[in-house]
Amino acid sequence: MFHIQPRKDHLSLQQRQRFARIATSTLGHFTDFGAISTLSPVRRPVRLLGTALTVRIPHVDGSIIREALTMVCPGDVLVIDVGNDHHRACWGEFRAYAALRKQLAGIITNGAVTDWEHLSRLSLPTFARGHSPLTTRALTLEGEINTPVTIEGCVVTPGDLIIGDDDGLFVVPPHRADALAEAAGKKQAQEEEKRQALKAEHPDWFY
Repeated sequence: MFHIQPRKDHLSLQQRQRFARIATSTLGHFTDFGAISTLSPVRRPVRLLGTALTVRIPHVDGSIIREALTMVCPGDVLVIDVGNDHHRACWGEFRAYAALRKQLAGIITNGAVTDWEHLSRLSLPTFARGHSPLTTRALTLEGEINTPVTIEGCVVTPGDLIIGDDDGLFVVPPHRADALAEAAGKKQAQEEEKRQALKAEHPDWFY
């Protein structure tokens, strides 16, 4: 049985744009909540920014992902919780093409992906635990869309902001977005001033 809730979009475009250049490592100076460091991007460099649309699947049945791909909007991040099954891939090449047509901002799963070589050539930011030749099946048994999921110990609620880069991922709930953007923006501005001063003093350090 499928359980599907409506999309959640609690953040304004302006709030999301404040994070456009914020590094996950900068956020890590201000909070321990929301960090995910155990999933790897399929390709680097990578930059991901978007709103979470969550999917929860049983370990074999990935059919509800098709339903999620009909619901997503441009800028969404599909966050797929596979529970404890890290042996079956819930995502692959042709689902990625469907996501690109929908202009998704990215894909995150605590499970595996397949077609790694093809995914690594696409512009769609994809984070996963690993890769596998085994895949989920379209059994239409059960699954959930837009309910809270847990990814690597971090709770992701539909509508949360997801930021990803080469250092990892951060999940930012709407009620913390403004404060974190303010603090992180100031820190990065200060760091850039120091970086430019060092470049001027020691140009041989930099490529």
